[in-house]
Amino acid sequence: MVEISKVKGPASYFPSIEKTYAQPIAYWMDILQAAGPLKRMELVNCLKTQHHMGHGHANALVAVFLAKK
Repeated sequence: MVEISKVKGPASYFPSIEKTYAQPIAYWMDILQAAGPLKRMELVNCLKTQHHMGHGHANALVAVFLAKK
């Protein structure tokens, strides 16, 4: 029997983000990259104010973005 591991952590929000905002995760990563060298909450607020994203979704994207840096 093959066990399928469930995605955990911030990435677990990705399917919902793609469905809600009709853009792939790569699009949002590009937005964050273009935002410049901002602190975590500045990036979250950028997504919330400029792209009307909810706090949980914005926070999840920023967490993954910063973890990859």
